[in-house]
Amino acid sequence: MKGSSTGAGRQVGAPRITALGGGQGLSASLSALRRLTSDLTAVVTVADDGGSSGRLRAELDVLPPGDLRKALAALCGDDDWGHTWSEVLQHRFSGTGELGGHAVGNLLIVALWEKLGDPVAALEWVGRLLNVQGRVLPMSAVPLDIEAQVRGHDPAHPAQVTAVRGQASVAATPGTVQSVRLLPEEPPAVPEAVTAVQEADWVVLGPGSWFTSVLPHLLVPDLAKALIGTKARRLLTLNLAPQPGETEGFTPQRHLEVIADHAPDLGVDAILVDERAVTGGAFGQADLAGLEKAAGRMGAALVLDKVASADGTPRHDPELLAAAYDRIFRTHGRIGPWR
Repeated sequence: MKGSSTGAGRQVGAPRITALGGGQGLSASLSALRRLTSDLTAVVTVADDGGSSGRLRAELDVLPPGDLRKALAALCGDDDWGHTWSEVLQHRFSGTGELGGHAVGNLLIVALWEKLGDPVAALEWVGRLLNVQGRVLPMSAVPLDIEAQVRGHDPAHPAQVTAVRGQASVAATPGTVQSVRLLPEEPPAVPEAVTAVQEADWVVLGPGSWFTSVLPHLLVPDLAKALIGTKARRLLTLNLAPQPGETEGFTPQRHLEVIADHAPDLGVDAILVDERAVTGGAFGQADLAGLEKAAGRMGAALVLDKVASADGTPRHDPELLAAAYDRIFRTHGRIGPWR
């Protein structure tokens, strides 16, 4: 078998980083972070109930594998081996049959789960096959549901607050999400995920779907406790634009307020914001003084930098994001070799 899981060939003096999130946002962060360190752990949400993941979850009573697959693909190398396996993992079967719409990586992950009976060990095996740079962990070993309180979910009753259940439904709501919770409540955290947060030099939260990918980590008690108590420095990466459905009409300040509302004891060392997104971009002309004040209430320094793709789409550029992360790690953390 080619390569090994994380830890082999670790870069001397590189920071130990744990990144939390899910979906495309976490993939963007991982694509940048793997340029800076090989000592990298992704802790991934497990509440997806749509598409291939939702079908496998409903049929086989397993964790939804999709966000875990995306994280593994993001950690594949830039050589032919990495590019090939990343494309294979992400490949979806066409057609309208039973395989139609399923991603190859989802089936591979679920097959190893069934064979080994251990979600963490199975993901390690996939990582070894792909020769990924880093480690991927689920935040919990049980499938979770997201339930949101949404104002105006029914357009006919814009002032009414409705409970909306399911990640896919929350992400697509035409209303305004007020708050979220996880079901079952107080789910157990994967112990390895807790350890990764406790032993990191930096913990990176975001970007990603704010209510369904970023916030859920703060609602798993043992993981939230680790995030609050870790000696690691904590970096929050803001999205490049409001997300239709979840955060439509949100200002950058509102994004920070939502985090503070759900985890009032969480301190943050730095908040990374794309400077073009808040100076006439997707968020309009943001209130920078208000944004700095909101960051200060979380104990964080506000860092404005250029991290968006040059094509104008709300996507982070991996090289620019990596450079911004590196500057933050060096100027807001310790100087010189780590540990």
